[in-house]
Amino acid sequence: MRHSSSRRLIVLAVLLSLGIGALFTRVIVTIRDDEWNYARTTNANLVQALEKSVARTLDGLDRSMVGLAANIHLPDVMVLPAHLRRQVLFDHSLRSPAVAAVSVSDAHGNIVLHSSGVLGQQVNVGASDYFIAHRSAAHEGLYIGQPQRAHTSEEFVLPLSRAYFDQQGDFAGVVVVALRLAYFNDLLRALDLGASSGANLFRRDGIVLARFPYNGADVGRSLAGTPTMLKLQAASEGIFVGTAAIDGVQHLYTFRHIGTYPLIINIAQSTDTILAQWRRSAWQLGSFALALMLACLGLAVLFVRELAARQRVSARLQQAEHDMRTILDNLPSMVAYWDSDQGNRFANQAYQSHFGVTADTLLHTPVKNLLGTNFDQSRPYIQAALRGQRQMFERTIRDARGDERFTLVSYVPDFDSQHTTAQGAAMVRGVFVQITDITERKRIENELFEEKELMRLTLQSIGDAVLCTDANACVTYLNPVAERLTGWQAFSAAGEHIDKVAPLRMATNGADAISPLCQALAQVRTLGPTPGVVLQRADGQRFDVEESASPITDRHGQVTGAVMVLHDVTESAAMAARLAHLAHYDALTDLPNRVLLKDRAQQAIALARRSGQQVAVLYFDLDGFKQINDTLGHDVGDLLLVQFAQRLSAVVRQSDTVCRQGGDEFIALLPVLGSAEQACVVARKILAICAQPLQVQERRLQVGVSGGIAWFPQHGETIDELARQADAAMYVAKRAGRMQFRLCGALGEEPQRVSCL
Repeated sequence: MRHSSSRRLIVLAVLLSLGIGALFTRVIVTIRDDEWNYARTTNANLVQALEKSVARTLDGLDRSMVGLAANIHLPDVMVLPAHLRRQVLFDHSLRSPAVAAVSVSDAHGNIVLHSSGVLGQQVNVGASDYFIAHRSAAHEGLYIGQPQRAHTSEEFVLPLSRAYFDQQGDFAGVVVVALRLAYFNDLLRALDLGASSGANLFRRDGIVLARFPYNGADVGRSLAGTPTMLKLQAASEGIFVGTAAIDGVQHLYTFRHIGTYPLIINIAQSTDTILAQWRRSAWQLGSFALALMLACLGLAVLFVRELAARQRVSARLQQAEHDMRTILDNLPSMVAYWDSDQGNRFANQAYQSHFGVTADTLLHTPVKNLLGTNFDQSRPYIQAALRGQRQMFERTIRDARGDERFTLVSYVPDFDSQHTTAQGAAMVRGVFVQITDITERKRIENELFEEKELMRLTLQSIGDAVLCTDANACVTYLNPVAERLTGWQAFSAAGEHIDKVAPLRMATNGADAISPLCQALAQVRTLGPTPGVVLQRADGQRFDVEESASPITDRHGQVTGAVMVLHDVTESAAMAARLAHLAHYDALTDLPNRVLLKDRAQQAIALARRSGQQVAVLYFDLDGFKQINDTLGHDVGDLLLVQFAQRLSAVVRQSDTVCRQGGDEFIALLPVLGSAEQACVVARKILAICAQPLQVQERRLQVGVSGGIAWFPQHGETIDELARQADAAMYVAKRAGRMQFRLCGALGEEPQRVSCL
């Protein structure tokens, strides 16, 4: 009987130990899986964010290069002074700090235009890989070349190139943007992945473009054919474990191909770094599980020996007590027991060390004496526990060294089931005390709070409008810029649909634009900006915007919401329109300038050549203007020119062009004329408007006009020839007494005066 009971007890203890071992093994495996999955999810999000940032930069540069290639042949642009030409051709994207230089080469590879103005010497790129690819028509669209050192500095750059073509569709040259590789290094440097970890940017053919930690010797290195690179090239995105060819360390690789570009971004995090915390936790849990298993077996042995021999009971009980104390002494928490008189009955080693006392000194010591000044704070919790109410609270205490520690305190009543109170409830014999040091947890909580606060301040300070929604596209957050742009307050917008808070319209026809945020939620992907989109507020005010949206997913990949960013481009769009206007119109009078005049003259002459009609050119200036400038000042002179320009615009046809040549000189282009008499009619109208004085700053000023008239094709084939002939006739008019127009005659003939009829 005794042996049977012993065997059953031993079997039970073994099963319990195995159960404990299995339980802790499952916990350890679960923790490992959680750490691994967290690393996969985090790295996937980081790679996605990097991919979006790089793709957005390349998209913007590509659009700018397309615009540059389209505008480079425009005559209105190429006749501008060098600094204005660069300002018109090179938009804000091409002037980004990430761009080292922008150049344009001709069909032979010679640099003909450079963002710096002029190069110190003639540069030819005919031997470069990108030029050969474009010239041979082996590549269309954007080409990403080999990394190289910049012509003007020693820094590494990545050439981005596009071919451009002449009006006949023949290859005319290449537009090249030298993108600083330091831009990519700065993106990768922001990542904190732990020791032996890093991030890399490759060309799809295996060429290293950027990596962190940075090593200039790796730039341009080819990893083609390596096992890792073959996996990176096999799919557009993915996660796998492999050994790096550069450092030979095993990593968790997370990669994505960047949009349609032949680029690959990846994060390589050391598996040792990912599992470092798990190994420490596994060691601690394993040790604790082993201790519990040993304790179970030890207790079983104790009971078996008690059945075997009564005299050995005391020794085994002492052993059990020793084992239990060992376990409790090795617990990270402070454990103690107070009796109903609030005297100490037990304390583990952590408890003794914290208060700086020994077990003998602590035994039966009143808790009031032990806690000292902290007793008054703890008294309500102690009294509640002695009444049978379990207590748990946080408390800041100081250890024996005087260091401040954050603790979680638990008071658990110890009930005596054999004795009851008058009300029938079990009496409380004492209180189990457990004090767990949560200083590290508090530190992590504070760091998380600071991180959240930093993110909040970042969103509050960002220059773009940021709008967040839930999975149903209902607004959950607006930053201050979004409040200003949409006209909604964050609290009133909460719960409203995104289309109500931020309605998007097409600038061309005012039709509703599909919200990129709703598309991002439906398609679970990031969407970039749509050209020609405006944000319309409830008050009718409209803003030109560039919009982008991305879904927000949890660690399990489930969509929990989305974020949309609106970039206000109203001012930049207005500035572009203003610059385009200034390129073709006089800044003072707002009359067409010589660039626009020349363009319209070419069209008018071409039309007249086909139709057999005439084109007249009137060249004239103001008589008496210099005297007004000298006596009354240039400000008065400028106002007079503005008023005179307004009168000129009123007496010519809508199809005519009046250009301010400079100073007080003007040219009028009169297309589609049947005879020279029609030009004379306009000349008489110009003379007539000078008959009435001009009112300038309460002054009545009188000026006259002297001019000459030439027409196509009798006096020239181009606008320059016609202008010279008309100018010569004007000087004949001045010598003849001013206030008249002279009509050019045949070769060698004196220009004839236009009658005043």
